[in-house]
Amino acid sequence: MTSKTYQIRVTGLVQGVGFRPFIWRIASRLDIKGSVENRNDGVLILCNLSENTLKSFIETIRNEAPPASNITDIAFSETDHIEFSDFQIVKSTSVSESVTDISPDIAVCADCLEDMKTQPNRINYPFINCTNCGPRFTIIMDLPYDREKTTMREFKMCPECHSEYTDISDRRFHAQPVACSVCGPEYLLNTDGKQTEDQQEILLQLSRLLQEGKIVAVKGLGGFFMACDALNEAAVAKLRTLKNREAKPFAVMVADIETLRQFAFVNDAEKQSLTSLKRPIVLLKQEEPFAPSVNVGFHTIGAMLPYMPLHYLLFEMSALKAIVLTSGNISEEPIIIDNAEAIHTLGNISDAVLTYNRDIHNRTDDSVVTVMNNTERIFRRSRGYAPVPVKTLRNVEGILATGAELVNCFCIGKGHQAILSQHIGDLKNMETYEFYTETIEKFKKLFRFEPRLVVADMHPDYLSVRYAQSIDKPLIQVQHHHAHIASCMAEHGIHEPVIGVAMDGTGLGDDGNIWGSEFFVCDMQGYERRSHFEYLPLPGGDKVTSEPWRTAVSMLYSNYGQALTELELPFLKALNHQNLQMIYAAIEQNINTPLSSGAGRVFDAVSAMINLCPLSRFHAEAPMRLEGIIDHSVTQSYDFIPGGSISFHPMITQIVNDLLNRKPLPLISARFHNTIVEAIVHTVSSIHRETSIRTVALSGGTFQNKYLTEHTETRLRKLGFKVYSHHSIPANDGGIALGQLTIGAEKMK
Repeated sequence: MTSKTYQIRVTGLVQGVGFRPFIWRIASRLDIKGSVENRNDGVLILCNLSENTLKSFIETIRNEAPPASNITDIAFSETDHIEFSDFQIVKSTSVSESVTDISPDIAVCADCLEDMKTQPNRINYPFINCTNCGPRFTIIMDLPYDREKTTMREFKMCPECHSEYTDISDRRFHAQPVACSVCGPEYLLNTDGKQTEDQQEILLQLSRLLQEGKIVAVKGLGGFFMACDALNEAAVAKLRTLKNREAKPFAVMVADIETLRQFAFVNDAEKQSLTSLKRPIVLLKQEEPFAPSVNVGFHTIGAMLPYMPLHYLLFEMSALKAIVLTSGNISEEPIIIDNAEAIHTLGNISDAVLTYNRDIHNRTDDSVVTVMNNTERIFRRSRGYAPVPVKTLRNVEGILATGAELVNCFCIGKGHQAILSQHIGDLKNMETYEFYTETIEKFKKLFRFEPRLVVADMHPDYLSVRYAQSIDKPLIQVQHHHAHIASCMAEHGIHEPVIGVAMDGTGLGDDGNIWGSEFFVCDMQGYERRSHFEYLPLPGGDKVTSEPWRTAVSMLYSNYGQALTELELPFLKALNHQNLQMIYAAIEQNINTPLSSGAGRVFDAVSAMINLCPLSRFHAEAPMRLEGIIDHSVTQSYDFIPGGSISFHPMITQIVNDLLNRKPLPLISARFHNTIVEAIVHTVSSIHRETSIRTVALSGGTFQNKYLTEHTETRLRKLGFKVYSHHSIPANDGGIALGQLTIGAEKMK
């Protein structure tokens, strides 16, 4: 059959993953002549072949692609004839403002771990990597992805590494971070003003310090972390005090999956997440406890497996089974990436600081996931996941979505791709806001992006909104919960109208009140609010987030008035009588008592009412503790009054009666959760009868509650609804920018 010249363009995650040598090997196997090159918009192949061979070539590319790659499209067309004598890899070029996907940082592979035991210049070398593993996003400064455009540009390859780098048959061919003990980055251990440079001695000292119960700050892939022995209570308790982290659980890294099973239940889906190249923190049901201060009374644990060569070496050289590995920062500030800052700041609260001499360009924290209904769900999207884009139905080019205030991520649009940033954090301090604005500038450069439209939340006090207003571009402001539902629709490629159920804590509503339990009929253009939980006054405004007892008092006041003081409830006995009188007066006179329909506040109130969490020491502690005590054998629920404003007055009375009758708290928690499920299912069914819509989108941070999400999904599907919830994008405010972006594109149309 006649040979023609074809141009084949492969787009997606195809750079920094060994894609060009992979193409070369296939071309050699199929006796194809031509060339392959990296461009900023993907991988371009020019080749001479027949139509039959073209089909076979493309099928092989799809079926055998490198494990770290992710092909989104393969387009081909016939072009002017070029006579090729062989197949070559040619130098990378930049041809337009389009960009290819950038690989996230991925875990060290099994082949490199083997090399770390056998290759003379890589014996115990803690920066070993190849085209299938290692740092990517954290070191890249510009595209195309070549060494001189990464923070590895400072390290000149030795002859052996250069030989591997230029050998097309080698696993390290054009692996940009390729290095060895002769020419690559090195660790430096800082202890008591002394510095240790010998790499083997550093590993020995580090292992010894951790085994002795010391606290060590360690430079990871995307920032510094603080580590200690997860089975040493004194060390973990001390770390809590030093980090000013009173109650929020710590994550642990465990040597291997077999060891992890000694401490936690791990099903097949959870194992798949744990052992994936992404290596996230996975929330698991605890079986045997670590040190009590690791998770402070919770019965779940956030666990991960090693992902850097250093992690493997530490476990090999010590008797440690698990280490606490928590972000290297103070309180809610961003994770530290600078060596000098780490020594200055973390050196004061740790016994040693381990640095290395390669810069981190893009800061990333560990990602956090859980498994619900046998599917991975992302809570915090960062290392291993960002900045992989979401394919969009509409062209989103030039749109910047600035996100929300809490757990912020922003989003930029390139063609039909929405590129979410890594986890930024809560925009409540100057350090996090600087990280936010700095990262937007880095994305603009890296992705050749210049905003022509900005989309933001409606809340006037969010720093993300003020940033949006500071840009001299057209601005669209989007209702918070509409953006939540749109983010779920965008993730799943839904464009038709849906019944949207948005459950979270806070979002400014059209009526000036705080929304957060919204039942919409909506599409990307707009929404109609069909129902919500009954408004509840929040005495003290924002104080209720750290003092859930206030919301509990307000909820009880709606049923009992000032007679609630006579109720023999344990949480009320601990409250000052004068404080209660002030709350009553504030509610009656409408003094600093904004109205809220937020689902999160209902969970807060019940958690405080049963005296489980009257004071919250970290975000969402009250609902997390309420979920943590559920008796899963209980199927009963409390009563509620359905309608456009769903009333839980009957439920409040029944909870009080259960408390006065000394019913077990796990039973009360289960009945409460079942009531919320019933309210959602009943309301969705009612809206369906009115509209005939059978597609349901669930979003909002309250759906991070595993019990609520699993039971809601299961019930609705049994009733014949098509139910969509978040998998690859956070349900919390970390995913809201995707919804803002797609709504902006629709309105711009």
